Amino acid sequence: MSVAYGTGGYAGHAAHAHRPPRDCPVCGAGLQVTRLSCDACASELSGVFESCGFCGLTDAERDLLRVFLVSRGNMREVERHLGVSYPTARQRYADLLAKLGLEGAGSPAASVAQAAPTGSNEPEQSREDVLAMLARGELDVDAAADRLRQVG
Repeated sequence: MSVAYGTGGYAGHAAHAHRPPRDCPVCGAGLQVTRLSCDACASELSGVFESCGFCGLTDAERDLLRVFLVSRGNMREVERHLGVSYPTARQRYADLLAKLGLEGAGSPAASVAQAAPTGSNEPEQSREDVLAMLARGELDVDAAADRLRQVG
């Protein structure tokens, strides 16, 4: 089975871009990039190339990542952009990390996500700290509930 993906902008072909699948439609195994081509001169390279983990993201996942990066990790900003609750925004971010293979007990990304739920470098908080912040109005109920679940 041969399926071509790419811009196809050479030899009179109209330029169009397709996002390649990550998994084989026949057996489900991961696909490898084995051919690259130049639109300008129609040169081609064949071999086994490292694929981009970000290239398999959906448009919605790319948008989430873009907003997260532009807001410098501010989950409140991600929450507002997505129009969802804080816990839902955090879950979507966690799902994105898992899809990229960055989620795990020993990964730096997981440590940062757990230690700093709002994108800051604050130390872990106790239940009392979270409840005090809620009482002062520094946190809304959803954010406080999410932090209390993290504290345990």
